[in-house]
Amino acid sequence: MTEHDALPQDFFFGAALSGPQTEGAWQSYGKIENVWDTWSNLDLGAFHNRVGSYGGNDMTRHADEDFGLFARLGFSSARTSIQWSRLMDENNQLNPEGAKYYHRLFAKARQAGVEPFVNLYHFDMPTYLLRRGGWESREVVEAYATYAACAFAEFGQEIERWFTFNEPIVEPEARYEEGRWYPFVKDYARARKVQYGITLAHALAVDAFRTAQQAGVVREDARIGLINCFTPPYTRENPTAADLEAVRMTDGINNRWWLDLVTKGTLPQDVINTLAEHGVRLPMRASDEQILSRGVVDWLGFNYYHPARVQAPGRSVDELGNPVFAEPYVWPDAVMNESRGWEIYPKGIYDFAMTMRRDYPDLEWFVSENGIGIEEDHSERDESGRIRDAAYRVPFVRDHLRWIARAIDEGAKCRGYHYWGVIDCWSWNNAFKNRYGFVEVDLAHDYARVPKESADWISRVAHTHQIL
Repeated sequence: MTEHDALPQDFFFGAALSGPQTEGAWQSYGKIENVWDTWSNLDLGAFHNRVGSYGGNDMTRHADEDFGLFARLGFSSARTSIQWSRLMDENNQLNPEGAKYYHRLFAKARQAGVEPFVNLYHFDMPTYLLRRGGWESREVVEAYATYAACAFAEFGQEIERWFTFNEPIVEPEARYEEGRWYPFVKDYARARKVQYGITLAHALAVDAFRTAQQAGVVREDARIGLINCFTPPYTRENPTAADLEAVRMTDGINNRWWLDLVTKGTLPQDVINTLAEHGVRLPMRASDEQILSRGVVDWLGFNYYHPARVQAPGRSVDELGNPVFAEPYVWPDAVMNESRGWEIYPKGIYDFAMTMRRDYPDLEWFVSENGIGIEEDHSERDESGRIRDAAYRVPFVRDHLRWIARAIDEGAKCRGYHYWGVIDCWSWNNAFKNRYGFVEVDLAHDYARVPKESADWISRVAHTHQIL
């Protein structure tokens, strides 16, 4: 056993999932249409194998089984999300059927011995609110705060671990900057306005949480946080000043923006200044400084899949007139997950941990997502019908856990690890193209759950805390 092959006994293991990617039942329990339903209805061909948002991985029918699987694997917690479009109606008032749905879901988790961690937003805005301006609209930002307050009031005595947003950087990028997701906008300035709207919404939700907790509506031991896909930034060896500037802005938009918000209640002024110099001005109001100051959290979730490797851009604006602050740098030694197109770099999890120890030393955090998605995962099926995935999934997780163990040994305040997609799930317009799970979802046999070879390994690790 090597020096970093063990994790503390109070280190927790768990599952990461989301409402829109698992629940299904898209027109049941009073759920209204969200943006994924809208896109599926408009263009089902945009989704891999024409599998739209409707079914998730059918967790609504399999919840007892799924939480039981988590428990048997040694996972003491599972983070999912409430769908705004299920809990609230078209007037942003509580939907009683949606509330009952989540009370039942959380009860099933607890009955299995799994603590539910609850996130309030996972890219799934109700469509009618997108049509009213989405995160660019103060009305929608305030509607989110109302929704958050309603969730705290409804579940405040049940839930101990809350999160305002999952990956708040992704929606600005995917919907408004790169135009990959509906409504397919490619406008850098609008993307940053959307990012700013999400930022305000986060702070308002944290404020609503504190108010509810002080009033005894939320339990005294509850904590609130934010989850983001932080990407440790790197550039070429012997970088130029322009390369380092690309790192600064990439880090500033993707990482420091959120880290400063949740620890200081401010945004990085150097980033705001640079944006303004390039004609990108955030829609700030005089009262916003006070709102942002309320965005400080109790702890943080760190989703990690890949690093950000950037270099100085070869142009200052793109063909649409959008500012360009960095362009990708292809590291010659990169190891790639060819299925997903992402670099596999386990050391990045350690580098982030060391940044947290140095720059944000008081904030506890956990790895809230980490996983490897493989296309044609089922091609590794043996004669018994089990997928033999240990050769690639086990080394991926083992290497990341070893870097986490080293970081903890060196003083990082990392408290746990949630694996993304413990049970295969629907993944946006990729649908079921890339499979992440330790447990297969067999679509040909009524969404049956079948543990893969890797499930045996992660169960031993979770039960023993030895990285075998």
